[in-house]
Amino acid sequence: MAKLYFYYASMNAGKSTTLLQADFNYRERGMATMLFTSAIDDRAGAGRIASRIGLAAAAHSFTPDTDLFAGVAAEQASRRVDCVLVDEAQFLTAEQVDQLARVCDDLNAPVLAYGLRTDFRGRLFAGSARLLAIADALVELKSVCRCGAKATMNLRVDAAGRAVAEGAQTEIGGNDRYVALCRKHFHEALGPGSPYPGAHRKDDAG
Repeated sequence: MAKLYFYYASMNAGKSTTLLQADFNYRERGMATMLFTSAIDDRAGAGRIASRIGLAAAAHSFTPDTDLFAGVAAEQASRRVDCVLVDEAQFLTAEQVDQLARVCDDLNAPVLAYGLRTDFRGRLFAGSARLLAIADALVELKSVCRCGAKATMNLRVDAAGRAVAEGAQTEIGGNDRYVALCRKHFHEALGPGSPYPGAHRKDDAG
């Protein structure tokens, strides 16, 4: 039976790079894939997945109203789909995660979902929470905090590099807005008026 995989990590851990490498591996073996990415994050252009190291591929955009099961089923009606790959999986709704599970169970196509586990407050995204609950396999992709420990948290910073503790759960940004930290330094950074040293570096590990 096909399986639902959730590859989760902090910011800058190479999630999109890993997805695009998996897509390449399938296609290199003559297998057909179907890619999805959230319409919310259009930094790479609408309907496009791009990594920080220059890899990119076209993808179907999804919004909270997109029926992913219906989309894959319609695609399978005209061509074979051997694997479905989803970027920015934290932006899925819980219902969409259930639709992806149906892709595995009813259409027999494995689904590889890649995304953040938690937001800038350390709280689960709805899509990530559902994936953690029902995915067949959970795989953590590693990133590194400035101290050398594993980074598990996503600190949001303002233009001056100060930690941001309040705001909308979703705010698109890169290294200028988010820093991957271990839990210890995440909580230290959220102390009163505590800026994160080096918040605007462009070479954070990932």
